[in-house]
Amino acid sequence: MEFQTIFLYLLLFILSIHFVFATLKQRLSPANTRRLIRLLHIPIKSPIATAVFSRQDVREFLSSSIQRENNEVGSGFEFNPYMISKAESINRALDEAIPLIEPLKIHEAMRYAVLAGGKRVRPILCLAACELVGGEERLAVPAACAVEMIHTMSLIKDDLPCMDNDDLRRGKPTTHKVFGESVAILSGGALLALAFEHLTEADVSSERMVRAVRELARSVGTKGLVAGQAMDLSSEGLGQNDVGLKQLEFIHVHKTASLLEASAVIGAIIGGGSEEEIEKVRNFARCIGLLFQVVDDILDETKSSEELGKTAGKDQIAGKLTYPKVMGVEKSKEFVIKLKRDAKEHLKGFDSDKVKPLIALAEFIANRNN
Repeated sequence: MEFQTIFLYLLLFILSIHFVFATLKQRLSPANTRRLIRLLHIPIKSPIATAVFSRQDVREFLSSSIQRENNEVGSGFEFNPYMISKAESINRALDEAIPLIEPLKIHEAMRYAVLAGGKRVRPILCLAACELVGGEERLAVPAACAVEMIHTMSLIKDDLPCMDNDDLRRGKPTTHKVFGESVAILSGGALLALAFEHLTEADVSSERMVRAVRELARSVGTKGLVAGQAMDLSSEGLGQNDVGLKQLEFIHVHKTASLLEASAVIGAIIGGGSEEEIEKVRNFARCIGLLFQVVDDILDETKSSEELGKTAGKDQIAGKLTYPKVMGVEKSKEFVIKLKRDAKEHLKGFDSDKVKPLIALAEFIANRNN
């Protein structure tokens, strides 16, 4: 009986450990993990600890930051299930939007680029902004797909030899590496056209549709992506003394933040938002758009290609201006905190429950690892 009792207690102990980690998955920070170990008196090198900490799901949530954990637990909002659900909805719609029809090679390249993965931050932002102002998700799905098509088009163009000359995107060979430059260019143009066609499928008034189309067009042209990319290319090889923080901000407000801003604003327009609500959403999105790029610059400086799913250090090699280059890594990290705080300020006055996805999205962007 003594052996059976010991075995039973040991089994219950192991099951308790499993329950704790299963419940706290993706919430527990490294600091709190150490506290839990001390509380349970588990030697870090014991067989039980080794078995527990070698599990993939445990390794994933141990890498989550204290900052993200505190915000998510404090808000009572689970962002991961929300993001997965929205991404699945968007992926289904994108799959239907780009059928394998003639010209077959072009559509294959479009599908390869669009369905290769990605965080779907822009379309999720579009859906969340629509729901923030009282709209239904289904109304914003065409717009969400449109902004992802535009984003993918910009990546295809950005990766070309005449631009950034990149071989890796989203952990896979870039579109021009798989299909050739000519097909890549044509597929990018097709995605641009399809984005506007798809956007107009949203069931909203003609007045709001015209405004949404204008917003998306502005984010792509010489007031948005094109302006940012042009300045980015012209800044290559220039030092900190030649181009300062103002010019760097111009590049990223236009190249990165403009489409994120359009994603949110279009969502708010389609959702029926008032002028005041749309302006608040615009200011929020502008902050997280810049936040996204500052984090991107930090990751490019500190992570490997395998971790990023794209070529690491390419900005340094090309001599491009980045926030770490101008401000230093530590100051850039402080800027991330400031932008995140400023973004949240712009959401004041909205329903406290409806802002939770957007606050969590800001946290996600600030704490992302790739």
